[in-house]
Amino acid sequence: MNTKNIIFTLISCWMLSFGDFTLADDSSPTSKSMSPAEQTVNINTADADTLASILSGIGVSRAYAIVEYRETHGKFYSAEELSSVRGIGMATIAKNQNRILIE
Repeated sequence: MNTKNIIFTLISCWMLSFGDFTLADDSSPTSKSMSPAEQTVNINTADADTLASILSGIGVSRAYAIVEYRETHGKFYSAEELSSVRGIGMATIAKNQNRILIE
């Protein structure tokens, strides 16, 4: 190996040892980087998969029930109205109070 190849190899290894470099500004949190406890969801517009992934204690079947109820009865005006959906009680609503948006 000549000197140029050795230097190139050493510099490449040195650069790779520092991990992932990005040029984008990642200072603001995004929904992908936030934990489910920090995320919010609009229960009037979200699909069932989104509801299930963000709301604690709400599985996919309960999330589909929320969407079905919303399509049948219209939009929700308060988080407490979720108790009208079969299988969702006030304890679940209270646990998700900071995650639920009404818009």
